[in-house]
Amino acid sequence: MSRLATSFVLGYHGCDEAIGLEAIRGDTALIQSDKDYDWLGPGAYFWESDPKRAWEWAEAKFATSTTAKPFVVGAVIDLRHCLDLTNREDLGIVRLAYDSFVATQTMAGLPLPENRNVKGDPNSDRLLRFLDRAVIKHLHSMIDSAGEGVPELEPYDTVRGMFTEGGELYPGAGYMQRSHTQIAVRNTRCILGLFLPLPIR
Repeated sequence: MSRLATSFVLGYHGCDEAIGLEAIRGDTALIQSDKDYDWLGPGAYFWESDPKRAWEWAEAKFATSTTAKPFVVGAVIDLRHCLDLTNREDLGIVRLAYDSFVATQTMAGLPLPENRNVKGDPNSDRLLRFLDRAVIKHLHSMIDSAGEGVPELEPYDTVRGMFTEGGELYPGAGYMQRSHTQIAVRNTRCILGLFLPLPIR
């Protein structure tokens, strides 16, 4: 399962320059995101091996800000116990979590959340992952409620997934212009160190 993957990766986190520099100095922690549409669930989000994509995100995020300045922090990440959504076995675990989530919502008389497109998105990438986030959070809750001492239900330290985004890279392509791999770090001890990347060209 997730233990089969190479453990150490480089991740890149887009943020405001002031926060990024404070994080590199050790004066503050990187922001843990817990929005209802975060597709990998709660955690500190990093683009794996892709500082340019992190920079693009930060530029778009702070494009209209008069105070914040886009910035990228590099990180050495130990994936440890990783829920890897590029791994067939781990995908099966998420499917079981979905089935359990459906049963829970049905018993409570509640509707299922839905993944949605951002208004005006020409590529229909369904960037607002309300359903996916709910399923991942339900899986974490299932593990937490099972108690400690059960190896197969060890809490996940990180969640990793491949996200296809953007239009076709070229006409008829199966590759998308902005596809990327992201990591949500739940256990901050997995972040072994932060660094200032080389200038992004």
